[in-house]
Amino acid sequence: MAVEIADWFHAAIYAGPVASGKASRFHLRGAWDRVIAPPMNGRALLTIFGAMLICGCEEKKKEVSITETRSPTSRDGPVKLFATEDERFRDIKPSPVTAPTPSGWIVQPASEFRLLNYRYGKSGSGEVWVSLANGSVLDNVNRWLGQFKKPALDQAGLAALPAVIVAGAQGVWVSADGDYAGGMGAEPKTGYALAGAMASIGGRILTVKMVGPKAEVDAAKPELESFAKSLRIVE
Repeated sequence: MAVEIADWFHAAIYAGPVASGKASRFHLRGAWDRVIAPPMNGRALLTIFGAMLICGCEEKKKEVSITETRSPTSRDGPVKLFATEDERFRDIKPSPVTAPTPSGWIVQPASEFRLLNYRYGKSGSGEVWVSLANGSVLDNVNRWLGQFKKPALDQAGLAALPAVIVAGAQGVWVSADGDYAGGMGAEPKTGYALAGAMASIGGRILTVKMVGPKAEVDAAKPELESFAKSLRIVE
């Protein structure tokens, strides 16, 4: 394309003598002061040439078309304004724990306090998450029970809880039901239940917590226990 434009430019300049034989200072001249091109404003000629060169050499931009869309559902998490850097870029950082995702569970974005995060159940309101907590196993068990306004346990009560394997370590199984007050100013949820497991691993408390409507928690308990066993520490 550039060669064709150059040929046109050459022809426009060297068009031959003018018919009148009279030359102005804008004529191009050859040997013996002979006029060899018609009068033309040099600036206008360069403008035309530049425009043609740009149009001819510009690559065609690629077009992107959307061929598939879906409507949002109740399982899509709400957009969080003013999210922290950890919440926005958590998926870039490797999680210190890993496990296969159970069938029917929907992976949710991780956060500072949820190393693994899921939704489950027909209602779409059931939640499961994995965390590393400070303190003791007893402290964290009583914190969970307190969210359902259940009496705190002592060491004897802790020892009486069912045993369960969490990431290869010996842990305890915790359950409760009633009105769930998860904290952070949220309104209590009636007819909810809790099922979970926790164990002391490497000086930290690894917890696996499931909350949701009681019927959905009861139905998912066997799956939750298998999930707790499948957890692995990767750091």
